[in-house]
Amino acid sequence: MPEQAAVVLNDVGFFYDTGRWVLRNYTARFRARSIVALLGPNGRGKTTLLKLIIGALKPNIGSVQVQGDLAFVPQAFDTTFGFTALQMVVMGRARKIGLRSQPSRDDIQRAHEALNRFDLADLAQRPFHEMSGGQRQLVLLARALVADAPVVVLDEPTSALDLRNQSIVLEWLKQLSREDGLTVIFSTHQAGHALSVADDALLMLSEDCYAFGPASDVLTEDRLSALYETPVKRIQIDHNGSQFRAIVPLLAPSDTKEMSYEK
Repeated sequence: MPEQAAVVLNDVGFFYDTGRWVLRNYTARFRARSIVALLGPNGRGKTTLLKLIIGALKPNIGSVQVQGDLAFVPQAFDTTFGFTALQMVVMGRARKIGLRSQPSRDDIQRAHEALNRFDLADLAQRPFHEMSGGQRQLVLLARALVADAPVVVLDEPTSALDLRNQSIVLEWLKQLSREDGLTVIFSTHQAGHALSVADDALLMLSEDCYAFGPASDVLTEDRLSALYETPVKRIQIDHNGSQFRAIVPLLAPSDTKEMSYEK
């Protein structure tokens, strides 16, 4: 018996201009409570596919089926308004609160609990626009958590973060899936991130050619090298008794020469 699906793509196709397909005939079944990574170079249609999944766009052909509600975490979100971290998280309860109602005591409590879980309790009253990139991303994850949606969709959640904050966000994605039972779908340029946390990967090779399946099977050296037009190597690293997998681009060393300076 097949595992329950959270999102199903049925021969999905979409174009912005007639005759210029962004993607076409994409079929995939995203398992419930799994982590799915979408990968492809700039302009290949990752964000478009995410918009189709969350319903911001409608496919020109085929269909997208989603089981339950979705919570969306955008890329590099910012606001010019002086919302605090707490207020940003409470916004995740909007579907529960309704347009004409105010947040209840329970809504506020849920927001505080989410901030505390992400170790942001002391920053509840901090203006969102004054927070670091890593802190903002965790606030947005907390907002997605309080939405009580079984599917969380993230557009390049680590793109603007340093290495430490990338690691923190990726660890939280694993926890949302493994501990909270959520389906996590995220787009990324980092094949190594997909290999380390994703159960399945959708590799967007062209508008009508893709590979989908277990991340370790899909993210091969040959496919990634062709996709990014750069040779890559999959390696395994042993560290402190644990094994880690990584994707390394084989960049040619720069042809530098020793320079001398005369007075």
